[in-house]
Amino acid sequence: MLNRFFGKPKQESNPLATLEKLNETLEMLEKKENVLVKKANAEVEKAKEFLKANNKKAAIQCLKRKKLYEQQVEQLGNFQLRIHDQMIMLEGAKATTETVDALRTGAAAMKAMQKATNIDDVDKTMDEINEQTENMKQIQEALSAPIGSATDFDDDELEFELEELEGAELEEQFLQPATTAPAASVYAPAGPAYVPAGRQANRPLPRKNTAEEDELAALQAEMVL
Repeated sequence: MLNRFFGKPKQESNPLATLEKLNETLEMLEKKENVLVKKANAEVEKAKEFLKANNKKAAIQCLKRKKLYEQQVEQLGNFQLRIHDQMIMLEGAKATTETVDALRTGAAAMKAMQKATNIDDVDKTMDEINEQTENMKQIQEALSAPIGSATDFDDDELEFELEELEGAELEEQFLQPATTAPAASVYAPAGPAYVPAGRQANRPLPRKNTAEEDELAALQAEMVL
């Protein structure tokens, strides 16, 4: 009888297909149950008609058939309960399976990410960053340091140059004529002084430069130019 209702059982690997099959079976059982309930009600009506006709034997037969229909209805109700229980368990198992698959996928993704960025790679990356930062600091310090050739000088060479400057300065002072010459003392004899004709008294005669003084003045003028 079970094979007649359910047919040959098949192994369904797809949960959705299995749920669909269970729904179809449940609908079929509900239709059979409705048919049996109608037949049981019909037997009750027949029994009433036989009672009116004082045919108790026929009425009792109708009630017996009604009992058989009710037994089948109860049996179909149990089948429906089992199918509902099966559907609930299958839906729960499907939700559990999907949850486990999702967790497994998440775990695999996490494992892949951890494999791509494990702790050793992170430490290595941080060491490289610190090394590059230190190298950059050294480069910046090297670029900001003063150039050595601009500050390193030979002390002996500087001393020699200073002596040359001092010698040139002394030579310039030696060659430069005096700006104020001391006044020459004039001996004045007692008595009236003789004044040559054509010259005023008390007026000194102009002094002529010597040849050496003229050459010195010319050389000084050339040095100024």
